Amino acid sequence: METLDIEFTDIGDDYVTARMPVTSKVYQPNGILHGGATVALAETVGSSASFLLNKNGSVSVRGIEISANHLKSISEGFIYATARPIKQGKTIQLWEIKVINEKNELITLCKLTTYTKKIN
Repeated sequence: METLDIEFTDIGDDYVTARMPVTSKVYQPNGILHGGATVALAETVGSSASFLLNKNGSVSVRGIEISANHLKSISEGFIYATARPIKQGKTIQLWEIKVINEKNELITLCKLTTYTKKIN
């Protein structure tokens, strides 16, 4: 998170939001945001949401599958990722993570599956 300068900005009853600056640190060779950096932000937010919004106490969370559709490129500013649950089971959770720019335009749409295990 420190490497990508990810910063959590909001948490609600059913969502978690974080932002990441788009700088040369996260560019593809042609000067636009790298999809891998976007997915790293999405998985960070989704896994954190799985942990923070879990109603079962202390758990260990692992992302087990993620998919991403990159819809728009960006080369500066901030992107914001918001994770919302699609399904919250006892051990498996499915999250939708929308990544938007500062103009509220959809940059990437992700789905993340997480696995949680209760810690004794």
